[in-house]
Amino acid sequence: MRLKIGLVVDEQNFQMNTEESRSADEQKKVTAEKIYEVLSKKYEVVNIVADIKTMEKLKNSNVDIVFNLSTGIRGESRQSQIPAILEMLRIPYVGSGVLAHAIALDKSVAKQIFKYHNVTTANFQIFRNEDEKLDPELEFPLIVKPACEGSGFGIDEDSVVYNEEALSKKVSQLLKQYQPPVLVEEFIEGREFTVGIIGNGENKTILPILEIDFKDIPEEYGKIYSFKVKNDFAHKTHFYCPAPLSTELEKKIKAEASKAFDVLGCRDLARVDVRLKGDVPYIIEINSLPGLKPVYSDLTKMADAAGMSYDELVMQILDEAIKRVENNRKSSG
Repeated sequence: MRLKIGLVVDEQNFQMNTEESRSADEQKKVTAEKIYEVLSKKYEVVNIVADIKTMEKLKNSNVDIVFNLSTGIRGESRQSQIPAILEMLRIPYVGSGVLAHAIALDKSVAKQIFKYHNVTTANFQIFRNEDEKLDPELEFPLIVKPACEGSGFGIDEDSVVYNEEALSKKVSQLLKQYQPPVLVEEFIEGREFTVGIIGNGENKTILPILEIDFKDIPEEYGKIYSFKVKNDFAHKTHFYCPAPLSTELEKKIKAEASKAFDVLGCRDLARVDVRLKGDVPYIIEINSLPGLKPVYSDLTKMADAAGMSYDELVMQILDEAIKRVENNRKSSG
């Protein structure tokens, strides 16, 4: 039987008034078009735009499984919205479930879970209003970021702060600009990596580690993977994949990333951001819905280093989801 796949994509709005929104929409558009092209070579594929009529459209689609690319419509747990609808309709889907997406998007909650499970992560504090006092045990420099944003949104050249005056100013700005809370954590001054994971359980594939090197980024933009660095200085950012690491360090980073993936309950695919301090890998965050734009997105860079074509990457993600769904049916049936 030829599977019918629903490709759920975000509504495009290129009239948005921020550079971040316009760039994100362009990336989503290219990704959706390419994945549709790949899946259509083997399956019947229908595009379904995520909006307030999504439930009705999915209910009438008769799809066997959904390949979800939607980050949701609005709200603090928006990445969970499509999975929640799919679960209500009993339609299987690719990717993490409702809870894992909600936790991964809210970095302040993810950090608390990491701490509980002894996943190595930087010390942190959660700010819900600008009058809160800084925990005296936190050491400068600190990095200040919105708790519930991805793709570098809200992270700028002034996000790393070195004193309480700069901290207070940045926290106040982000509380007004984004939905609270704001996450403040000790800045890990070291090499930066990202780790791609495909699959589930003990059989998941961990792709070659990607190192992101900011040595040629102008000092005034900081040595962090901000939205501006990602989009305006890609030509000055160096990517090494596989990252030049000793076998021992590579194993340590992959093990910590895999543990973080498991404790949040992620499924099928994710990307884990890591910074290295000495020989200790610190988990920064998990992207449970990582970008899949060909060539541009980190996960596609890592897949390429593993010898996987873009088509193979997309098909493996789908195959892992189908395998997981079938195993769940057998175990419950």
